[in-house]
Amino acid sequence: MKNRSVLILCVMLACASLLAANQATGLRDFMRAKLKHSQTVLDGLVRGDMVAVGRAAQDLKLLSLESTWQVLQTEQYINYSRQFRADADALAEAAKKNNLDAATSAFNKVTTRCVECHKYVRDVRMAKK
Repeated sequence: MKNRSVLILCVMLACASLLAANQATGLRDFMRAKLKHSQTVLDGLVRGDMVAVGRAAQDLKLLSLESTWQVLQTEQYINYSRQFRADADALAEAAKKNNLDAATSAFNKVTTRCVECHKYVRDVRMAKK
């Protein structure tokens, strides 16, 4: 009976480890998608392709609505997410108006928001350790 309990515990731990690894992989893939859309915006700005910029801005906003995006449930994190969506909307609007200067400025805000939020998430996670 003792061996059976140990075996069950080992199986449970292995399953939990696999689940955690799958979640980490999913988040990593999600962040890579966000990076890809950001790179598309930069490429579009450099080439003057406002259609690509607008499309990538909308894709960034849609990513921010996915459940994978919601890594924290704090007021500050929710505020960062809300601001990110507003910045992505401003980027899409500037692209729609074919305004390179406004689109570049909006993309700088989107990028700054990403860096600020990632710093915040790291700080919160470090505080929990």
